[in-house]
Amino acid sequence: MNETPPADEPGFGELLLRLRRASGLTQADLAEASGVSVRALSDLERGRARAAQRRSTEALADALGLTGPERSRFLELARQGRQRGARPVPLPPAVAPLPSAVPDLVGRTAELERLRAAALDAARTPGGVVVSVVGHPGVGKTALAATAAYALREEFPDGCFSVDLRGMDDQPVAPRAALDLLLRALGVPVEQIPVTVEEQTALFRSLLSGRRTMILLDNAADETQLRPLLARTTGCLTVITCRRALVGLESGRWIWLTALSQDDAASLVGTIIGHERTRAEPQAVAELAELCGNLPLAVRIAGNRLASRPHWTIEHLVTLLRDERTRLAALSAGDLRVRSAFAMSHRRLTGEARLVFQRLALIPGPAFGVELAAIATGLPEPRVRLYIDELVDANLLQAGAQDGRYSYHDLIRLFARERLEAEEDPDDLAKVRTAVVSYLLDTAMVAASLLHPEATKGNPRFPAREDAVRWLDGEAANWLAAQRLAARDGDHRRVVGLAEAMHWYSDVRQQHHPWDQVFELGLTAARALGDRHAEAKLLNFVGWARYLLMDDHEGGYAAHREALALAREIGDSVEETWAQGYLGAVLMRLGRPEEALEHSRVAAVARGLGFWAGQAPLRNVLGQVLTAAGRPEEALAVHRAVLADGELQRSEANPETYRFLRSLTFRFMGNAHVKLGEWAEAARAYRTERALFDEAQAPMDAAEAGLREGRAWREAGEYEPAVRCLRAALTAFTEPFSRWSRAQTLAELASVLELAGDAEASREYREEAAVLCGQVGTEAAERLAAELAGA
Repeated sequence: MNETPPADEPGFGELLLRLRRASGLTQADLAEASGVSVRALSDLERGRARAAQRRSTEALADALGLTGPERSRFLELARQGRQRGARPVPLPPAVAPLPSAVPDLVGRTAELERLRAAALDAARTPGGVVVSVVGHPGVGKTALAATAAYALREEFPDGCFSVDLRGMDDQPVAPRAALDLLLRALGVPVEQIPVTVEEQTALFRSLLSGRRTMILLDNAADETQLRPLLARTTGCLTVITCRRALVGLESGRWIWLTALSQDDAASLVGTIIGHERTRAEPQAVAELAELCGNLPLAVRIAGNRLASRPHWTIEHLVTLLRDERTRLAALSAGDLRVRSAFAMSHRRLTGEARLVFQRLALIPGPAFGVELAAIATGLPEPRVRLYIDELVDANLLQAGAQDGRYSYHDLIRLFARERLEAEEDPDDLAKVRTAVVSYLLDTAMVAASLLHPEATKGNPRFPAREDAVRWLDGEAANWLAAQRLAARDGDHRRVVGLAEAMHWYSDVRQQHHPWDQVFELGLTAARALGDRHAEAKLLNFVGWARYLLMDDHEGGYAAHREALALAREIGDSVEETWAQGYLGAVLMRLGRPEEALEHSRVAAVARGLGFWAGQAPLRNVLGQVLTAAGRPEEALAVHRAVLADGELQRSEANPETYRFLRSLTFRFMGNAHVKLGEWAEAARAYRTERALFDEAQAPMDAAEAGLREGRAWREAGEYEPAVRCLRAALTAFTEPFSRWSRAQTLAELASVLELAGDAEASREYREEAAVLCGQVGTEAAERLAAELAGA
C-alpha cells in the first residue's frame, strides 16, 4: 500500500467526519458506541490528532458499521497517520474554562431566548444582569447555561468565564477561592491577589468595569457564597446554576428549569438514535421517557445506550428499566434519578477499572492526580493511569484543564460511592480511607517543612522548595479536606501536626486558603489531646489569621492574649515571645502604639528563637511599631541591626528568605525616613528594595517599590530620578488588575512634571489618572480623583 495518500485523498480525520455525518451520528453517539471519548473524536476530526491508536480505530470502524474495502481504507489511513505522528496540541486554558456545550439541546428554546434577551439587556443595564437557572440535578442547568454561553460568545468580546462552585459538596468552594480563580483568569498574578474577600471583590469588579463579559457560576450553594462573586458592572451577564431558588439575592432574574415535557423527552431520544426508530415504537419511547423521569441527563444516557446497540428495540431497554435490579430504584428517587444510566456504563468497565472507579471516590477533594489515585486504589501508578484513561473514555471521569488532573461529575461521584459501599468490605474501606487521609496529611507536612526560613535543602520527596510549593498548591483541596476528615475521625495528632506545619506556608499563600479554619481545627484537636504547648502555639496562629487575614483585630487580640496567658502558665517561653510580638502587631493596627511598643520590645529582646524564624521578623515588627509611635530614629536603628545580623547569619537561611527579609527591611527603613522627612534617604532605601525585587524577578513588587521611590524623590525635590523610576513603574502597571497602582503612579508623575515645568505632559497624566480612578471606584480612588480635579 502507499505510505503517502494521493493529494486528493482525505486525511483520517476528514474521512472520519464524513463517515460519522453520513451515519447520522453525533460525536456523543459515536463516543458511546465506540468507547472513544468525545474529546478524542473532536481532536481527530479537527486535525489536532492525525489518527487514533489501532484498537480505537477498529472500535470506530465497528461503530460506523464499516466493512470490506471501505473498512480497509479507513484502517490504512489511520495507520499512515500514526506513522507521521500527531500534531502538537495547544495547551487548554488553565483557569475558568466554559463547560462543554450540548450540540442537540431540545426543549429549551424559551429559556435560551430569555438568556439571549438578558445578554442584550446587560449592555445597557446599570450593574449588569444576573440570571439564576434553578432546578434539580440532572435537569440540564449546566447544559442550558453552557450552550447559551457558546451561542452568545460574540456578545461578550472581553471573555466568557466559568467557575464550578461545587454546591453539592460538604465544603463548597469558598468565595475567596472562587474569586482567586476568576482574578487569575482575568490576568492577575497570584502574588497580586488581595488578602480579603472584600478587596478581591473590589478588584474583580474594577477589572470588569467597562468590559462586556459573561460569568457562569455553576453549581452554586447559597446566597452567601454568591454575593461576593457578582460583578455588578454594566455590560456583564452573570449566569448562576443552582438547586436552590436563591431568593435572598438582592437582584436578578430567575429561570426555573423543570423536567422536559413528554414530547420533548421523546424528541431527545429521537435526536440521539434516529427518528425512524422512535416512530416505529412510539409507546415504548413514551414509557422510556417516563422511566427516566423526563430528566435530560437520564434521557440522554438512555438514548446513547440505544444508539450504541442498533440491534436493540426500544422496548427491550424499557423492559430492563422496569426491572428494579436494573434500574436500582434510584431512577425515581429525587436527585439521584440517573443512577441506572451510570450503572450501565459502570457494568462495561473491566474489573480493575471498576475498582479504580469506585476507590477514587475515597479521595476527599474534587480533583486528583495519578499519584493520589494510586494511594486510593493500591495499584502502581502506570496501571492506574491506564484505568483512568478507560474511565475518561467511558465518560465516567473528566479530564481537567490542568494536565494530569481528573474529577468526577457530582452525580457520578455519588454513584461511585454507593457502588463502593455496596461491593466492598467496610473494614477494608476504612483502612483505605485512613491511608488516603494519612498520606495527604503526612505529605503536606513534609512539603510544608521546606517553607521554613532556615530550610536550605530539599528532601527525598521534594528535592526543591519550588516542588513543595507546587504540590501544596495543587493538592490544597485534598489536604484541607483530609484535615477535616481526620478531625471528624479523632486523629487529633495529625490534625495538630498539619496545622503547626502550615505556619510558614500560610505566609506564602495568605489569601489562598482558609487558614482560620485550618488553625481552629488544630486548636480544637490540641485541646482534645490535652497538649497545652500545641494549644498555645495554635492560639497564636488563630490570632494571626483573625487580625491579618480576616481583618478581625479584636478577635486576633483576644486569641493572642489567651496564648500569652497560657504560655506563661505552662512556662513556654517560645510561644510567650510570639504572643508578645503578635500583640504588638495587632495593637498597632488597633491604633494603640504605646501598648504595642511594650509588647514588641519584650518580643524583640527575647532569647530562644532562631534569627530567621523568629528574631528577624519580631525585631522588624518592633521597628514598625516604633515608627507608628513617632520614634523613627529608634526604628531605623532596629532595622539596621536586623540587616547587619542577617549578613552575619546569611548561610543559615535559604536564598528566598534572605532576599525577602532584606527587601522588607529596606521598605520599613524607607517608611521611617519618610516619618523623619528625610526624603532622599527614604528614596534610596526604596531603591534598594526595588533592586532586590528585580533580582527576585518580581516585577510587580519592584514597580510598587518604584512608586514609593518616585514619591520620595519628588518630595526631596529631585525631579529627574523621580520621573525615571515612576516611568519604569508604569511599564509594569499595564494589566487591568494594576489600575489603581497605575493611577497613583500617573498622579505622581503629573505632580513631578508640574513642578518641573512641563504643564502639558502633567495635564495628560492627570487626565489618564482621573479616568482610571473612575474605573477603580474605591474610596481611595475617589479621594485621589478629587485631588486631581482640584489640581
